[in-house]
Amino acid sequence: QVQLVESGGGLVQAGGSLRLSCAMSGRTFSSYAMGWFRQGPGKEREFVAAISRSANSAYDADSVKGRFTISRDNAKNTVYLQMNSLKPEDTAVYACAAARSSYTTTPRSPKEYDYWGQGTQVTVSS
Repeated sequence: QVQLVESGGGLVQAGGSLRLSCAMSGRTFSSYAMGWFRQGPGKEREFVAAISRSANSAYDADSVKGRFTISRDNAKNTVYLQMNSLKPEDTAVYACAAARSSYTTTPRSPKEYDYWGQGTQVTVSS
C-alpha cells in the first residue's frame, strides 16, 4: 500500500534550476532511506542521490556532485531533489524510491529499494 508520487518536473534551460518532490503515503516515512534515480533517452537507469532515514547522511553521484542536493522533511513525508546548474545531459525521467532496509544508510543500487514512484520528466534545453 506504499505509494510514492513525484512532482516538480518540467522544461528548463541549461544553467537553470528545478526542485523535485516525492511524497510517500501508506507507511512510516522515517523508516525508509530515500533515493533518486534517473533514466535518459537511450541510456540505462542510473543512481543520482540518496539520503538516510534521519537525514544525517547523504550521497550524491559524481555526475551531480556540487549541483544537486537531496533533502527530506519527515514531518511532511517528502524527499526533495534540488537541481542547480542543469545541463542538457541531465534530461531524463527522474524517479524516487524507498528502501526499508539496506547494507548502507544511503543505498545506491536499485535492487536495494522496495518501492518506486512513477517518475517525472525533466528536460533541459541548450
